[in-house]
Amino acid sequence: MSLRRLTARPVLFLFLFLFELAACQAGTQDTEHKRLEARAKNVTIIRDDFGVPHVYAKTDADAVFGMLYAQSEDDFNRIEQNYIWATGRLAEVEGEDALYSDLRARLYMTVDEAKAAYASAPDWLKALCDAFADGLNYYLLSNPEVKPRLLTRFEPWMPMYFSEGSIGGDIEQIPLEGIQQFYSGEEPAKSIRSASRRFEEPRGSNGFAIAGKLTESGNAMLLINPHTSFFFRGEMHVVSEEGLNAYGAVTWGQFFVYQGFNENTGWMHTSTAVDFIDEFIEDVFDEGGQLRYRYGEEIRPLQVSQVTLRYKDGGAMSERTFPMYHTDHGPVTHAIDGEWVVTRINWDPVHALEQSFTRTKLDGHAAFREMMNIRTNSSNNTVYADSQGNIAYYHGNFVPKRNPQFDFSKPVDGSDPATDWQGLHTVDETVTILNPPNGWIQNCNSTPFTAAAEFSPLPQNYPPYMAPDPENFRGIHAVRVLTGQSGITLDKLIELAYDPYLPGFEQLIAGLIGAYDQSGEPLPEIADAIAVLRDWDLRVSVDSVAMTLAHFYGSAYEEKGAIPASLQGASEMETINYFGSGSPAEERLRIFTETVAMLESDFGKWNTPWGEVNRYQRLTGDIQQPFDDNEPSLPVGMASGNWGALASFGADRFPGTKRIYGTSGNSFVAVVEFGDKVRAKTLLAGGQSGDPDSPHFDDQAQRYVDREFKDVAYYREDVERRASRTYHPGE
Repeated sequence: MSLRRLTARPVLFLFLFLFELAACQAGTQDTEHKRLEARAKNVTIIRDDFGVPHVYAKTDADAVFGMLYAQSEDDFNRIEQNYIWATGRLAEVEGEDALYSDLRARLYMTVDEAKAAYASAPDWLKALCDAFADGLNYYLLSNPEVKPRLLTRFEPWMPMYFSEGSIGGDIEQIPLEGIQQFYSGEEPAKSIRSASRRFEEPRGSNGFAIAGKLTESGNAMLLINPHTSFFFRGEMHVVSEEGLNAYGAVTWGQFFVYQGFNENTGWMHTSTAVDFIDEFIEDVFDEGGQLRYRYGEEIRPLQVSQVTLRYKDGGAMSERTFPMYHTDHGPVTHAIDGEWVVTRINWDPVHALEQSFTRTKLDGHAAFREMMNIRTNSSNNTVYADSQGNIAYYHGNFVPKRNPQFDFSKPVDGSDPATDWQGLHTVDETVTILNPPNGWIQNCNSTPFTAAAEFSPLPQNYPPYMAPDPENFRGIHAVRVLTGQSGITLDKLIELAYDPYLPGFEQLIAGLIGAYDQSGEPLPEIADAIAVLRDWDLRVSVDSVAMTLAHFYGSAYEEKGAIPASLQGASEMETINYFGSGSPAEERLRIFTETVAMLESDFGKWNTPWGEVNRYQRLTGDIQQPFDDNEPSLPVGMASGNWGALASFGADRFPGTKRIYGTSGNSFVAVVEFGDKVRAKTLLAGGQSGDPDSPHFDDQAQRYVDREFKDVAYYREDVERRASRTYHPGE
């Protein structure tokens, strides 16, 4: 036999093997497709005239399947990005700089631990996680033109990577600088930020609950006003025959309505400052080549493992392996003066997901209060209203008990067992409010001790770590607009939520005018601008020149103003007020003079109306979208929450722009009235779809600027009357 024939046989066998393998894989994929196709027949999606998906299914799990399919249609890119970040694979698409974001994720949960958490979940929750993966995978199978950047298949354990209801949640509060320095020995740049930061929810949301005694109808009402990054959440309605009928805001890739309502209950989350994260300084030492740490009288072995992370390296993929260190308190995240520090957070993903989904199906305050006993909603406060007329407030939910002899606002000695968490506070021990006599509750990420005016809880009744939240300008503003109200309708509630007054400028602008008057100089370069501010009523509008002056002056002062040592660590409100009433007069005049000169240079005149400067623009569906002064944009008569704007519009300049463009603040907004039937109005920044070719990419943009809310189609007959498309997933 010839050598040629001998060498040909292995090649032939290899070819046959690869052919059979490909055929087997194709068969498996075909079987999977048929299974998912059959499942899709159990789900109906009705898109209304604004593109909002209303998902109907027999079971909760099938409804979740439809939820994730519909979300993928609207913005698959954001779903994928959220899971790339959460599962610690960001560096694979964004490069080496994101390695420490990935390491942070893996320090708190490995893939094996996520799989184990899924395996430990109750069957009903596993079914929802399975449906989550099925919905996303069926979307990819049904839309082969969609090319994921990384995740070509989703797994049911992936939702376990969320520590609680909000993507990012607790883990994002752990700085990356310390992780990089500890695990690499590198000194990070001062401004190091992981790409996950671009999805971070700004510190701002508003929730109002109004009792029936103050409403025209006699029914309770709720304002749902998260101040997230724009396009961070879509709007969705999901219904099953197992009692699910929830409407509201859904973070891309989650399988529950995060802030919303059903026919009988409504819930609004605002970010909390409750102290639920602690740092423990560990006494780590080497003993015979083994790392150990002290805990009381014990010497315990330090848990040491490794993780290999991949990262994009030009056109190739490279890897770096990191050690990971854990004590019983959690992972080592940084060092202080050479001592290793563990950061402990709430990490109970199974119960967190149980609480987040269960919340959407409840029918009154008794059931809602019982659900709160799960105590995993760590980073949020909750403002509540229901069809029975109840209004309520919960300040935080996951609050560890601590020994009061230690100051947990600073790192504590992890070797002392007395510093350990001593279980969790019960819900009754936390700051709560139920049906206060004044008839309203507000929270704007502010102190709970003004949440219900004179009927608010008293700070002396709680440990300091339970409510360290300072007052802020939005909280002050909310109390003012709600006090003395009656006969409130949904439209009136919108009017209150958009009140244009800006209390953040009260001392700041008065202090500037006072400095000008005291100078005794004419100062012609700013005299006319001062006159405009002197006549201003501190209300924002598109045609206000004073607003332009005040915003840029305040922003410049925040950047350039000298802060005395006595104010280091002070709240933003205290600092801004200091710039108005305590800072040197010459500093105020200098910064304002520079501000006027900047406006003249950048816009050709200092007296430029606010709407010419403050703009809404969405040019693409990119997560990090570009901004361009030469492209179309809309004038916006809202302002930053820094100045106490209830309707927040956080805007900034970007490379190549002189105008400022909004990126966060009012995103999804809803007002809800509970009665015999629920009524609601909503508004979404821009539109439901992230696809620029969709009619729902920008069909709410002008409405957003004009504050023109749309009526919610909640009941099936209303949904069908407004239907623009009815279909099963995959069609």
